[in-house]
Amino acid sequence: MARYKESVCRLCRREGLKLYLKGDRCYTPRCAVERRPYAPGQHGQGRKKVSEYGLQLREKQKTRRMYGILEGQFRRYFEKAERQPGVTGENLLRLLERRLDNVVYRLGLGSSRAEARQLVRHGHFTVNGRKVNIPSYLLRAGDVIAVRDKSKESPRIKELMERAADRTPPAWLEYDADKAEGRVIALPLREQIDAPVQEHLIVELYSR
Repeated sequence: MARYKESVCRLCRREGLKLYLKGDRCYTPRCAVERRPYAPGQHGQGRKKVSEYGLQLREKQKTRRMYGILEGQFRRYFEKAERQPGVTGENLLRLLERRLDNVVYRLGLGSSRAEARQLVRHGHFTVNGRKVNIPSYLLRAGDVIAVRDKSKESPRIKELMERAADRTPPAWLEYDADKAEGRVIALPLREQIDAPVQEHLIVELYSR
């Protein structure tokens, strides 16, 4: 399966804001955006006039990089969002938020979406009692996500469980620290998604 293998700090610098792709490091002075708050490359510090198309493209790139999705899959999510009733941009964000790797991250059981994706792939979680190792698995209201019993012995999983117990998940999720399981209370509303995305720009880009 194709995936991005280069430095993810370059992606944050290119978009001009923290995408929190490196987990804990993003909260320290070692964060690349803190140290070099300009785009990578020899022309990164130059001033550029951005066109309307450029703004739309950057918003799309920022969003898919934030969620760790490659271009083809992101386009398929958009096409699916377009077919659903309601506002296309909001539908798109709801689909992205419902991914299993993102929900694991939102619950605090991964320091970044990349780590959450890796933990899901390694089979550390169940959905409604069944092991699921597909990061793109779309959750529905009422689904229960739990850490597998044998995975609870892993030092890293233990650390993440302790951290998750001290965090407050988004309003559309709930987390039971004693059972190390979360539940999707309802599908997220736009105001419950804190991603810094202007989704209308993505819709305008794909509507060209």
